[in-house]
Amino acid sequence: MVSLSPALQARLATPLQIGTVAVHSRVLQSPLSGVTDQVFRRLVRRYAPSSMLYTEMVHAAGVCHVESLPQIMEVDPDEHPISVQLFDCRPDFLADAARRAVAEGADTIDLNMGCPVNKITRKGGGSSLLKDPEMAVAIAKTVVNAVEVPVSVKTRIGWDDDTINAVDFARRMEDTGIQLLTLHGRTRAQGYTGPARWDWITRVKAALAIPVIANGDITSVESAVRCLEVTRADGVMCSRGTLGYPFLVGEIDYFLKTGQCPPQPTAVDRLHCAQTHLRLIAAYKGDRGICQARKHMTWYVKGFSGAAELRDRLCQITTVAEGEEYLQTAIAQLEAAGIHAQVWDRWTPPSPLTQVGEIPASTPEKV
Repeated sequence: MVSLSPALQARLATPLQIGTVAVHSRVLQSPLSGVTDQVFRRLVRRYAPSSMLYTEMVHAAGVCHVESLPQIMEVDPDEHPISVQLFDCRPDFLADAARRAVAEGADTIDLNMGCPVNKITRKGGGSSLLKDPEMAVAIAKTVVNAVEVPVSVKTRIGWDDDTINAVDFARRMEDTGIQLLTLHGRTRAQGYTGPARWDWITRVKAALAIPVIANGDITSVESAVRCLEVTRADGVMCSRGTLGYPFLVGEIDYFLKTGQCPPQPTAVDRLHCAQTHLRLIAAYKGDRGICQARKHMTWYVKGFSGAAELRDRLCQITTVAEGEEYLQTAIAQLEAAGIHAQVWDRWTPPSPLTQVGEIPASTPEKV
């Protein structure tokens, strides 16, 4: 049975202080490209009313070359606390994009220095900055001086096993004036394979005065507590564990605050959530939203009889009605088998977003 040590409980009882911003949760939702749009963030917020959320990664140069901000940067007034994550390799573009993000409502700015994807790294962004710490320093300094909100950095432990430079890189980042560092416990060469090396997060945490957030292999309450005990980090960031499972951030947050595990969502809970996700993303993005919904739907559907067949159907839907019909049929079958929804209000802390509201429709992005 998972439990918090008294020392850990005491250490995490206070708000997470990111410069001038106090966050009343030690669990953060990672920025995920193609995932953490406004719809997904609302679903996470339903169960984690105090956690810091992040937008999808935004290309700074792309923002600076357009008159109107892309939909990816839209921040709703009830989403706070929220951070906009930016990437590029040019300090001036990043500074301008950061100012625009603050004007849009960002509580903090996050600089991506850890993305391993080739199309990002070959242009000098993401984790390629681990190989060019001088440029990383120039970027961080420029953005810190450009905005009045706190600036954070998300990075990895190194480019590959031969060039792990997490401690030195993190110290350089702290010296620029950033207020928080999130460390993914893998190298760029690892991508998302192999276990996260939390020992390097432990070393970085010991070397810095600013808060350090642990990222990598946080998939449950148990793994989050184990990571916090091992690394002594100031919090955890959930990433791929939230795909099809927007409950995770709230579950961990609830446990850290109460010492109790909330009830696990049933298959029916997950399918009801999938229905909400489908309706909202279609309302928000139109036909493009339905295309994006297909991957989300397949992430929700697992762990029960008939899941594989349902996934096959959902990944081919062309309308909201079609997807809802498939999901409702599956829900009825599960309920007939004795699986019902949990009463989520038993553990969800009070919040203006306890009930997920409709997101106003806006012009769909061009594909």
